[in-house]
Amino acid sequence: MIVLSIDSATEAASCAVLEDNKLLSEITFNFKKQHSVILMPLVDNLLKNLQLDLKDIDGFVVSKGPGSFTGLRIGMSMIKGLSQGTKKPFVSVSSLDALAYNMAYTSGIICPIIDALRDNVYTALYSFKDNNLVKEQDYTIIHIDELINLLKEKQLPVCFIGDAVPKFKAKLNECLEKVSFAPPHLNLVRASALGELGLKLLNQGNQDNLYTSAPIYLRKSQAEREYDKKMGIDSNE
Repeated sequence: MIVLSIDSATEAASCAVLEDNKLLSEITFNFKKQHSVILMPLVDNLLKNLQLDLKDIDGFVVSKGPGSFTGLRIGMSMIKGLSQGTKKPFVSVSSLDALAYNMAYTSGIICPIIDALRDNVYTALYSFKDNNLVKEQDYTIIHIDELINLLKEKQLPVCFIGDAVPKFKAKLNECLEKVSFAPPHLNLVRASALGELGLKLLNQGNQDNLYTSAPIYLRKSQAEREYDKKMGIDSNE
Protein backbone atom coordinates (compact mmCIF):
# COMPACT_ATOMS: atom_id res chain seq x y z
CA MET A 1 0.00 0.00 0.00
CA ILE A 2 1.26 3.48 -0.91
CA VAL A 3 0.12 6.34 1.33
CA LEU A 4 0.50 10.09 1.15
CA SER A 5 0.77 11.75 4.55
CA ILE A 6 0.67 15.45 5.41
CA ASP A 7 0.99 17.45 8.62
CA SER A 8 0.04 21.09 9.04
CA ALA A 9 -0.62 21.21 12.79
CA THR A 10 2.17 23.65 13.64
CA GLU A 11 4.19 26.33 11.85
CA ALA A 12 6.04 23.62 9.93
CA ALA A 13 4.56 21.80 6.95
CA SER A 14 5.51 18.19 6.28
CA CYS A 15 4.54 15.64 3.65
CA ALA A 16 5.71 12.10 3.00
CA VAL A 17 5.02 9.08 0.82
CA LEU A 18 5.37 5.60 2.29
CA GLU A 19 5.06 2.20 0.67
CA ASP A 20 4.37 -0.52 3.20
CA ASN A 21 7.39 -0.51 5.55
CA LYS A 22 9.48 1.82 3.38
CA LEU A 23 9.69 5.61 3.45
CA LEU A 24 9.98 6.72 -0.18
CA SER A 25 10.39 10.44 0.44
CA GLU A 26 9.66 13.21 2.92
CA ILE A 27 9.75 17.01 2.79
CA THR A 28 9.55 19.19 5.90
CA PHE A 29 9.47 22.97 5.49
CA ASN A 30 9.78 25.21 8.55
CA PHE A 31 10.46 28.73 7.35
CA LYS A 32 7.88 31.52 7.40
CA LYS A 33 5.51 30.19 4.78
CA GLN A 34 1.75 29.88 5.13
CA HIS A 35 0.35 26.38 4.76
CA SER A 36 -2.11 27.62 2.17
CA VAL A 37 0.84 28.73 0.03
CA ILE A 38 3.37 25.93 0.54
CA LEU A 39 1.51 22.69 1.25
CA MET A 40 0.11 21.81 -2.17
CA PRO A 41 3.37 22.66 -4.03
CA LEU A 42 5.28 20.47 -1.54
CA VAL A 43 3.00 17.53 -2.28
CA ASP A 44 3.15 18.17 -6.02
CA ASN A 45 6.97 18.25 -6.00
CA LEU A 46 7.13 15.15 -3.83
CA LEU A 47 4.97 13.11 -6.19
CA LYS A 48 6.75 14.39 -9.30
CA ASN A 49 10.16 13.46 -7.91
CA LEU A 50 8.86 9.97 -7.13
CA GLN A 51 7.30 9.70 -10.59
CA LEU A 52 3.95 9.05 -8.99
CA ASP A 53 0.46 10.34 -9.71
CA LEU A 54 -2.45 10.68 -7.32
CA LYS A 55 -4.00 7.60 -8.93
CA ASP A 56 -1.01 5.62 -7.59
CA ILE A 57 -1.84 6.55 -3.98
CA ASP A 58 -3.84 3.90 -2.10
CA GLY A 59 -4.70 6.01 0.94
CA PHE A 60 -4.13 9.31 2.70
CA VAL A 61 -3.09 10.30 6.23
CA VAL A 62 -3.55 13.73 7.79
CA SER A 63 -2.80 15.27 11.16
CA LYS A 64 -5.92 16.05 13.18
CA GLY A 65 -4.10 18.12 15.80
CA PRO A 66 -4.14 19.63 18.25
CA GLY A 67 -2.31 22.64 16.89
CA SER A 68 -2.91 25.66 14.68
CA PHE A 69 -6.60 26.13 13.89
CA THR A 70 -5.91 27.46 10.40
CA GLY A 71 -3.22 24.91 9.62
CA LEU A 72 -5.37 21.98 10.69
CA ARG A 73 -8.31 23.15 8.61
CA ILE A 74 -6.12 23.55 5.54
CA GLY A 75 -4.60 20.09 5.93
CA MET A 76 -7.91 18.37 6.65
CA SER A 77 -9.67 20.10 3.74
CA MET A 78 -6.86 19.20 1.37
CA ILE A 79 -6.83 15.50 2.29
CA LYS A 80 -10.62 15.26 2.22
CA GLY A 81 -10.57 16.75 -1.27
CA LEU A 82 -7.90 14.30 -2.45
CA SER A 83 -9.75 11.39 -0.84
CA GLN A 84 -13.04 12.33 -2.42
CA GLY A 85 -11.49 13.04 -5.81
CA THR A 86 -9.59 9.76 -5.99
CA LYS A 87 -12.17 7.68 -4.11
CA LYS A 88 -9.36 6.44 -1.84
CA PRO A 89 -9.67 6.19 1.99
CA PHE A 90 -8.06 8.51 4.50
CA VAL A 91 -7.37 8.42 8.22
CA SER A 92 -6.50 11.21 10.65
CA VAL A 93 -3.87 10.81 13.36
CA SER A 94 -3.08 13.13 16.26
CA SER A 95 -0.01 15.30 15.91
CA LEU A 96 0.81 14.36 19.51
CA ASP A 97 0.74 10.65 18.61
CA ALA A 98 3.16 11.31 15.75
CA LEU A 99 5.53 13.29 17.97
CA ALA A 100 5.52 10.55 20.61
CA TYR A 101 6.15 7.95 17.92
CA ASN A 102 9.36 9.79 17.02
CA MET A 103 10.66 8.52 20.39
CA ALA A 104 9.69 4.88 19.92
CA TYR A 105 11.39 2.44 22.31
CA THR A 106 12.06 5.17 24.87
CA SER A 107 11.64 3.94 28.45
CA GLY A 108 9.53 5.84 30.97
CA ILE A 109 7.09 8.57 29.93
CA ILE A 110 7.10 10.17 26.50
CA CYS A 111 5.66 13.68 26.76
CA PRO A 112 5.11 15.61 23.52
CA ILE A 113 4.48 19.33 24.03
CA ILE A 114 3.18 21.72 21.38
CA ASP A 115 3.15 25.43 22.17
CA ALA A 116 -0.40 26.64 22.87
CA LEU A 117 0.67 30.17 23.94
CA ARG A 118 0.35 31.89 27.33
CA ASP A 119 2.62 29.24 28.89
CA ASN A 120 0.15 26.51 27.92
CA VAL A 121 0.97 23.38 25.94
CA TYR A 122 -0.97 20.75 24.06
CA THR A 123 0.12 17.41 25.42
CA ALA A 124 -0.65 13.79 26.22
CA LEU A 125 1.39 11.14 28.02
CA TYR A 126 2.66 7.97 26.36
CA SER A 127 4.74 4.89 26.99
CA PHE A 128 6.17 2.34 24.57
CA LYS A 129 5.22 -1.21 25.45
CA ASP A 130 5.46 -4.46 23.47
CA ASN A 131 6.51 -2.58 20.33
CA ASN A 132 3.44 -0.36 20.51
CA LEU A 133 2.82 3.25 21.44
CA VAL A 134 0.41 3.38 24.39
CA LYS A 135 -1.42 6.58 25.32
CA GLU A 136 -1.42 6.80 29.12
CA GLN A 137 -3.21 10.15 29.41
CA ASP A 138 -5.54 11.77 26.90
CA TYR A 139 -4.97 14.89 24.82
CA THR A 140 -5.26 18.11 26.78
CA ILE A 141 -4.23 21.73 26.95
CA ILE A 142 -2.50 22.51 30.22
CA HIS A 143 -0.35 25.21 31.83
CA ILE A 144 3.29 24.19 31.95
CA ASP A 145 3.34 24.46 35.77
CA GLU A 146 0.40 22.06 36.06
CA LEU A 147 2.12 19.63 33.71
CA ILE A 148 5.26 19.74 35.82
CA ASN A 149 3.27 18.99 38.99
CA LEU A 150 1.51 16.11 37.24
CA LEU A 151 4.80 14.57 36.15
CA LYS A 152 6.33 15.01 39.60
CA GLU A 153 3.56 12.81 41.01
CA LYS A 154 4.40 10.01 38.60
CA GLN A 155 8.06 9.86 39.66
CA LEU A 156 9.17 8.31 36.37
CA PRO A 157 11.79 9.29 33.78
CA VAL A 158 10.31 11.70 31.23
CA CYS A 159 11.40 12.43 27.67
CA PHE A 160 10.05 15.68 26.19
CA ILE A 161 9.60 16.30 22.49
CA GLY A 162 7.88 19.02 20.47
CA ASP A 163 8.12 22.63 19.34
CA ALA A 164 7.58 23.89 22.92
CA VAL A 165 10.77 22.20 24.18
CA PRO A 166 13.12 25.14 23.44
CA LYS A 167 10.73 27.51 25.24
CA PHE A 168 10.46 25.44 28.43
CA LYS A 169 13.62 23.31 28.46
CA ALA A 170 15.41 25.30 31.18
CA LYS A 171 12.35 25.25 33.45
CA LEU A 172 11.73 21.54 32.91
CA ASN A 173 15.36 20.76 33.68
CA GLU A 174 15.18 22.83 36.86
CA CYS A 175 11.89 21.44 38.16
CA LEU A 176 12.07 17.76 37.22
CA GLU A 177 14.48 14.92 37.87
CA LYS A 178 15.23 12.13 35.38
CA VAL A 179 14.35 14.35 32.44
CA SER A 180 15.62 14.10 28.87
CA PHE A 181 14.86 15.81 25.59
CA ALA A 182 14.55 14.72 21.99
CA PRO A 183 17.20 16.01 19.58
CA PRO A 184 16.07 19.24 17.84
CA HIS A 185 15.43 17.62 14.44
CA LEU A 186 12.73 15.42 16.01
CA ASN A 187 10.83 18.29 17.67
CA LEU A 188 8.76 18.85 14.53
CA VAL A 189 5.79 16.66 13.65
CA ARG A 190 7.14 14.43 10.89
CA ALA A 191 4.80 13.30 8.13
CA SER A 192 6.77 10.04 8.01
CA ALA A 193 5.85 9.19 11.62
CA LEU A 194 2.28 10.31 11.02
CA GLY A 195 2.15 8.20 7.87
CA GLU A 196 3.48 5.09 9.56
CA LEU A 197 0.80 5.28 12.24
CA GLY A 198 -1.85 5.97 9.62
CA LEU A 199 -0.67 3.12 7.42
CA LYS A 200 -1.22 0.70 10.28
CA LEU A 201 -4.79 1.96 10.66
CA LEU A 202 -5.50 1.68 6.94
CA ASN A 203 -4.08 -1.85 6.80
CA GLN A 204 -6.45 -2.76 9.63
CA GLY A 205 -9.38 -1.56 7.55
CA ASN A 206 -9.93 1.72 9.40
CA GLN A 207 -10.85 4.91 7.63
CA ASP A 208 -12.30 8.30 8.54
CA ASN A 209 -15.74 9.45 7.47
CA LEU A 210 -15.45 12.14 4.83
CA TYR A 211 -18.27 14.20 6.34
CA THR A 212 -17.78 13.80 10.09
CA SER A 213 -14.01 13.65 10.55
CA ALA A 214 -12.75 16.85 12.20
CA PRO A 215 -9.60 18.22 13.83
CA ILE A 216 -8.91 18.09 17.58
CA TYR A 217 -8.93 21.72 18.72
CA LEU A 218 -9.11 21.36 22.55
CA ARG A 219 -9.94 25.04 22.91
CA LYS A 220 -11.99 27.72 21.21
CA SER A 221 -10.57 29.71 18.34
CA GLN A 222 -9.36 33.28 18.87
CA ALA A 223 -12.48 34.60 17.16
CA GLU A 224 -14.69 32.58 19.50
CA ARG A 225 -12.75 33.77 22.54
CA GLU A 226 -13.02 37.39 21.42
CA TYR A 227 -16.75 36.95 20.97
CA ASP A 228 -17.11 35.43 24.44
CA LYS A 229 -15.13 38.34 25.88
CA LYS A 230 -17.36 40.84 24.11
CA MET A 231 -20.48 39.07 25.39
CA GLY A 232 -19.11 38.77 28.93
CA ILE A 233 -18.94 34.96 28.76
CA ASP A 234 -16.25 33.14 30.74
CA SER A 235 -14.57 30.87 28.17
CA ASN A 236 -12.26 29.29 30.77
CA GLU A 237 -9.25 29.86 28.55
